Amino acid sequence: MSAPHVSLPDPTHLPNLPHLPPPDPLTSPLTGWTRAHWEAIADRLLDALRPYASPGLAQYRLPGPPSHSGPWSDGLEGFARSFLLAAFRIAGSGGQGVSGLIERYAAGLAAGTDRRGPDRWPPITDRSQPMVEAASVAIALHETRPWSWDRLDDGVRQRVADWLGGFVGAVVNDSNWRLFQVITEEFLASVGAPHSRTEIDAGLARLEDWYRGDGWYTDGDGRKFDYYNAWALHLYPVLWARIAGPRADPRRVAEHRTRLRSFLHDHQHFFGADGAPVHQGRSLTYRFATTAPLWAGALADATPLPPGRTRRLASGALKHFAERGVPDAQGLLRLGWYGPFLPVTQRYSGPASPYWASKAFLGLLLPAGHPVWTAPEEPGPVDTADVRLAIPAPGWLLHSTAADGIVRLVNHGSDRLPPPPATAEDSPHYARFAYSSATAPETPTDRAPDNHIALLAPDGTPSPRGRIHPLGVEGTRAASWHRAVLPGSDEGHRIETVSVAHGAWEVRVHRVDAPPGTPVREGGWAVADDSAPPVASTGPGWALARRADGLTSTVVALHGWQDAGTAVAHAVGTNACGHHSATPYLTLPAHPGGTHLLVTLVVLSAGPETNGDPHARRSGPRVRVAATGEVEIRFPDGTRERVPR
Repeated sequence: MSAPHVSLPDPTHLPNLPHLPPPDPLTSPLTGWTRAHWEAIADRLLDALRPYASPGLAQYRLPGPPSHSGPWSDGLEGFARSFLLAAFRIAGSGGQGVSGLIERYAAGLAAGTDRRGPDRWPPITDRSQPMVEAASVAIALHETRPWSWDRLDDGVRQRVADWLGGFVGAVVNDSNWRLFQVITEEFLASVGAPHSRTEIDAGLARLEDWYRGDGWYTDGDGRKFDYYNAWALHLYPVLWARIAGPRADPRRVAEHRTRLRSFLHDHQHFFGADGAPVHQGRSLTYRFATTAPLWAGALADATPLPPGRTRRLASGALKHFAERGVPDAQGLLRLGWYGPFLPVTQRYSGPASPYWASKAFLGLLLPAGHPVWTAPEEPGPVDTADVRLAIPAPGWLLHSTAADGIVRLVNHGSDRLPPPPATAEDSPHYARFAYSSATAPETPTDRAPDNHIALLAPDGTPSPRGRIHPLGVEGTRAASWHRAVLPGSDEGHRIETVSVAHGAWEVRVHRVDAPPGTPVREGGWAVADDSAPPVASTGPGWALARRADGLTSTVVALHGWQDAGTAVAHAVGTNACGHHSATPYLTLPAHPGGTHLLVTLVVLSAGPETNGDPHARRSGPRVRVAATGEVEIRFPDGTRERVPR
């Protein structure tokens, strides 16, 4: 069964994608989509860019607000990221029927590297955005070598190598950017151009420093876990090995493949039955780039997934966005999630940034006869059974339910803050207790209650979560603590939380330190809809918000919320999943002082048990608190969980 969605068009007729082939229910019984659908969408995306090309075809100046790097760099970004897509299309077709693409990007390479020309690219300098784009150019040149690099005249080849060579000796951001240097200089090595083997080796060695086990990397020092594992930290080592060939250390390549295999064991669980990826982390405007490691695993023979499942997950994600208007009516990828939505962007996001979604088309490098294209689709994990998966490295607990196809991710470990003593403001895409494939956090986050517990200042301002201190993830539960600091105060108050997952339910056991009389607030999931505000209902100790299609967010006071107020916060224009959003929440009017135990049930569900009523209050879990402070949670199916003091 698939998770709910709102007002979707007929999937066989998507106006923004007018030239899709008919579905193939035999080869692809779950999505109907085949390699031909991927090729058609690639062509649509590439054709739609042509009106925005500069005269020399070296830049694509798309409509929208510029990034902090400025329009010149953004134009290069448009070329480089679309060249990556074109490269997969060219190489995947063996250069047949794509002569226009070959000529178009060859012309852009010549014009972009002409330092005296009007279409010239900005140079690669220390920590500059062209470093990111250079890696895409290098990958595209390698994968299309017979049709691009080998056909360029000597002068253009020299200019391209000189431009890419700006990486040599330059200072690189100490994050996934180290891999851009690895990729670019390895390509330079492959064509006999100046490069630094020391810098290549240092970048690969730095990746080792960030490895946390079981296939998971942090993106630089700290606890920075997100989809950069998918579209950077695992993807680039695979592409580097393809460029390096015999120059690559076989042991290092084997280790990268082993880690990718481990990562994919977890990553396959991050897609809902409707194809939606879990909405967590930064750069979410790259959307279906989340599927890149699925294809990389098949490309490198480093996947635990059956080929039919790889295609089902990847096609499901691409189709999910296509059915929701991505690309738009002009065939463009806009800054946002479904429609344009700038709060999911960062300072580095420019109008062409979404074209990192090109990485999703990596599968076109696999021949049409490969099993990932020919094997019948197989269900994803959420299609067939409820799943509960502990992921200790990032501090996550995943739980999904087959009845509604929703994947939920409980977060007790990823805050994207640099190591102490540095501090930074909360990001709604890292600071929340939970994320899902059916919802998005409220953004901006200064007062939003969704999936957050806070102490409230006299003016109602909530304390941020700040740095997350993990306490472990195992089996059915995950735990952490954070220090809640009220605005205008230097004093922090410890809030320790244990989350217990059971089906669609998450029970949160909080031990909250606070001054007497301080209000405490906790919110459930934010649900959003474009067509109408979600319906709100409240009662003694419970509140819920329900979308028109049945997607329901419920929060229930199980213990410690004496005289709690219940309400639903409504907002407009603050949620990536819809224009109208609503979040149910509880408020404890006055903390008694010292350490106070609060137990809350938080539910996100579209299953038949919701029915628009507070089912969790009447038939949900029950709680018993022992004199020792141990909390026993009794679920309706007889399962019991004990959370010790």
